[in-house]
Amino acid sequence: MSSAERILDLRTQLHRYNHAYYIEDKSLVSDQEFDQLLKELQLLEAEHPELFDPNSPTQRVGGAVTKNFPTAVHAQPMYSLDNTYSPEELGDWIKRIEKIHGEAIRDFTCELKFDGASINITYTHGVLQKAVTRGDGIQGDEVTANVKTIRNVPLHLRDVNLLDDFEIRGEIILPLAGFEAMNAKRLAQGEEAYRNPRNTASGSLKLQDSRETAQRPLQCFFYALAGKLPFATHWEALTQARQWGFPIHSSMQRVSTLEEMLTYIGHWGAKRANLPFEIDGVVIKVNAISVQESLGFTAKSPRWAISYKFKAAQVSTRLNSITYQVGRTGAITPVANLEPVLLSGTVVKRASLHNADQIEKLNLRIGDCVYVEKGGEIIPKIVGFDPQQRGAISDKIDYIAHCPSCQSPLVRLEGEAQHYCPNTAHCPPQIVGKIQHFAGRKAMDIEGLGSETIQLLFDQGLIGTIADLYRLKKEELLPLERMAEKSVDNLLHGLEISKQQPFYKLLFGLGIRHVGETVAKRLAQHFGSMNALMSSTPEELLGIDDVGQKIGESLGEYFSQAENRQMIFDLTDLGLQMVAAQVQSTSDAFAGKTIVVSGVFAQYSRNEWKQMIEENGGKLGSSISSKTTFVLAGDAMGPSKKQKAEQLDIPMLSESEVLKLLGI
Repeated sequence: MSSAERILDLRTQLHRYNHAYYIEDKSLVSDQEFDQLLKELQLLEAEHPELFDPNSPTQRVGGAVTKNFPTAVHAQPMYSLDNTYSPEELGDWIKRIEKIHGEAIRDFTCELKFDGASINITYTHGVLQKAVTRGDGIQGDEVTANVKTIRNVPLHLRDVNLLDDFEIRGEIILPLAGFEAMNAKRLAQGEEAYRNPRNTASGSLKLQDSRETAQRPLQCFFYALAGKLPFATHWEALTQARQWGFPIHSSMQRVSTLEEMLTYIGHWGAKRANLPFEIDGVVIKVNAISVQESLGFTAKSPRWAISYKFKAAQVSTRLNSITYQVGRTGAITPVANLEPVLLSGTVVKRASLHNADQIEKLNLRIGDCVYVEKGGEIIPKIVGFDPQQRGAISDKIDYIAHCPSCQSPLVRLEGEAQHYCPNTAHCPPQIVGKIQHFAGRKAMDIEGLGSETIQLLFDQGLIGTIADLYRLKKEELLPLERMAEKSVDNLLHGLEISKQQPFYKLLFGLGIRHVGETVAKRLAQHFGSMNALMSSTPEELLGIDDVGQKIGESLGEYFSQAENRQMIFDLTDLGLQMVAAQVQSTSDAFAGKTIVVSGVFAQYSRNEWKQMIEENGGKLGSSISSKTTFVLAGDAMGPSKKQKAEQLDIPMLSESEVLKLLGI
């Protein structure tokens, strides 16, 4: 047998042994024999690098180092699921989809909702090609090297006769035993414990060295094939996937009625605490693919599937105190400081109380025994108190009247829930928050200037406004803690580079209330310069798409303050961009046209389409109105936008139709 033949034989054997052990729970050989075969394969592959296979069993140990995870667009969007919390809501969902479908639906699947990190994996001719995180549902991070280290994710499928290329979706989880073992090791080494299995599983996918990922006992359960498929039902598709070698959890069940769904939910709700991994509910899906297609999607979720969430875990603990945080816009957020308590794998010490109305509604006192839940299984919130274990009446919580930082009297604007500190120019947390926002990735993206560094510079008296960043000197920075020469050089270089950021990014970075990225870009396009914007009238502002009365008032208030105007003059003198760069038009094909871009596209990304529209003289609209010329409609276009376009008789053009207009 040649070396090439032996390598192929070893790979085949080891793939078979891995599948049997990690998916079928069978040991076909001893650990010693498996290790000997793996070592032989490693030696042969080292001697014959020309026979390298990225999906060899030897690659399970990792070794690839990825500094930046490239972004990949999903061929089919990864939608989130709508949630339901009661039998009544679940029954309403069934009635709703039956009404849309036009007849009764009597074929569903019930599956566990695993609490982990969603993944989308592409296979070509039965070989794993690419693994991408869910991301925002449209695109995610490619983490292929790390996913290949997960033992029960097949690298080679046993037999794929039906599909040459397909995508399969699953949930990567960290079983509780493995999580506890990892934490025991960290604590023994004097390191802080991981917070919970879900966050640890998600973080494991973004480790730069795949060898570290390989050391973590991750598992994956698959729950759906994506795209156009030769299957009549979801059940048939997953049954076939199991035969190909994918781990499909045995709990999946077909049901016909609401009663059967509730029986399934009750069964697994009772067994939830004894499972070796975390679940947070049950997913119910319409089984027939044809019915799924007829039901379609909302803007965010499939109509044919829903999540029945188990009641959130709840614990009781003591309310020790209330503190108040000041945001960059001056918004005051009350925070409950709690006696530390374990909740769903996380030690909870604080919970947001949102605003004065929430505090009044809860009628809390310092010293109360309060009930804490995790809103959406993530954010801790206080939902009530034990009337038998209350604090003193004298310790009833009264909302503060003055800013906890600068002592300015708080204001509450009509129609708003939060209180605000009006001292925007001199309140320390607001100053620091504004500078942190200005330096952030979506604004000026200043390399080397993180939140901690900004706080340090402020505390040392080196910065008091955004403009002060550009006056920093090397000799001032070098004596500071954690500011070595290389760090200082990187920071000063990052500041200099940021002067070239376009005007709309600077405008967004100023942190003017209600002026987000889209509005900043619209203002920059319309006025063309900071001077023109500062001189604009309320009537001019209200005539711009996406600019309403609140935004207009906020801009007027911001530019009326002498401190803000002086800072803008300073930034201008320091060389920042106060004029919008002119978009170089390649044609006037869309001149005078307002175009809304909606959906997912095959030939160009959404951002590429927006750029092309502007380059060809068009104006981008964020919402459909009578001013819209046409909609560039991609896959998964939101039904509300589609309905609005139909009501207003606005043309909806496909990608190919718009390319024809451009002569492409």
